[in-house]
Amino acid sequence: MKLKQISVFIENSPARLYNVASALAEAGINLRALNLVDKGDFGVLRLLVSDITKARQIIMQMHLPARVDEVIAAEIDDRPGELARLLKPLLDGGVVVEYMYAFLGFSPGKAVMIFRFSDNDQAIEALRKINVRLLDAESFGMLDSTT
Repeated sequence: MKLKQISVFIENSPARLYNVASALAEAGINLRALNLVDKGDFGVLRLLVSDITKARQIIMQMHLPARVDEVIAAEIDDRPGELARLLKPLLDGGVVVEYMYAFLGFSPGKAVMIFRFSDNDQAIEALRKINVRLLDAESFGMLDSTT
């Protein structure tokens, strides 16, 4: 249930983001989800992509600092209170949400939350206990191997 996400550290400039997006597009890599966070003169671009291995190679060839992390994708109902319902067992278990981002889901009335937790395994266990649907790489059309 863990997904591989690549985080790329890029200069906050129109050219840098464009260059990354163009290089991935030219390689036929589809962006499945993304988040860009401002860190002053730099940003952190977090990407779920169709081919993590190829994306990592391209980013390395561009000489950009990057790393691959494991994240969890949870599908929830798109209605008030669902995030709080999901977070409660994590709070009770002492699991910290390091970061998260979201988008409307693959199905009508659903939202997808992407999480990085302090303890992904403990989070998975807690979420399964409350019947949260966890999405795998296949759900995103992703190859999930890294070399």
